Amino acid sequence: MPSTSTVPARYRDAALFVLLAVLFGGSFVAIKTGLRELPPVLFASLRFDLAAVALLGYVIVTQSRSAWLPRTRGDLLWIGTAASFLVALNSGLLFVGQGTTTPAAASVMYGLNPVLAPVFAWWLLGDRLSRVGALGIGVALSGVILIVQPSPSTFTDASALGQALVLGAAASGAFGSVLLQRVEPRLGSLSLTAWGMAGGAVLLHAGSLALGESPARALDIGLVTVASLLAVAIPSTAVAYAIYFGLIDRVGPVRANLVAYAVPVVAALLGWLLLGSAVSAGTIGGFLVVIVGFLLIERQTLRAELQRIRRRRRRTDASSSVSPPCDD
Repeated sequence: MPSTSTVPARYRDAALFVLLAVLFGGSFVAIKTGLRELPPVLFASLRFDLAAVALLGYVIVTQSRSAWLPRTRGDLLWIGTAASFLVALNSGLLFVGQGTTTPAAASVMYGLNPVLAPVFAWWLLGDRLSRVGALGIGVALSGVILIVQPSPSTFTDASALGQALVLGAAASGAFGSVLLQRVEPRLGSLSLTAWGMAGGAVLLHAGSLALGESPARALDIGLVTVASLLAVAIPSTAVAYAIYFGLIDRVGPVRANLVAYAVPVVAALLGWLLLGSAVSAGTIGGFLVVIVGFLLIERQTLRAELQRIRRRRRRTDASSSVSPPCDD
């Protein structure tokens, strides 16, 4: 009797991919909403307070102590790098930048993370960057120019400054993810992520105090802001990261990271529906140009992934075409 487990798993991962795009895309709208009452860095720190508590609680309950407690130098280096670049700098710049730009534009700029990573890998790890790859980076950056549409007045425009800060957040995330490739931790990714969130929350609180943001502001917020904080912290951070790492384990990092190009669509739609944010033609055009740049950079990896999928389908078709022997 043929196994039926493959089809449910395929549909499950497809549904999780869509859910992940909704959770990540919705975070841009929730951040925009919460920034109406909360200072940006304080908001970011509260996000990771809640997410770290939720995720650490989960790994402590579901795993043995040896599986979640950091013990090695590699564990501590991974956590420190993630806390500094992937949480503190990344989220701090993102939240400050989103105060003056739309969810759609912010999500597109942030989607440059997979494009910037090969540049840092070439610089830090010595990974060879081909001419076509360099062309892809140039194409992606031209997409950014199309979105920002620089002019003499742009440099004093708050929206352009906000987009530049979001781009800085994407660069911080890309830089940190490349640095992590030089570290060999012992803990699993979920436990490391939980500790990285906790460490990043501490750094964000320190940054918030240094910027003069009052923690007391968190005690005087409305229900809408509370809802946006909970939405960013639990579904869009703790749950989303768990789904993300699960997809990486099952379908591979290439296919899982394609979610970065579904997120701007979700963010634009939700921003339009919930906040009335307009989506400009420049943002749409720039997003498409960024995708072309990404395809040029990752063409070999994507080609290998497509070939693997075709081989798997051919094996599946061949096995299903074999009929069982029939009794006379």
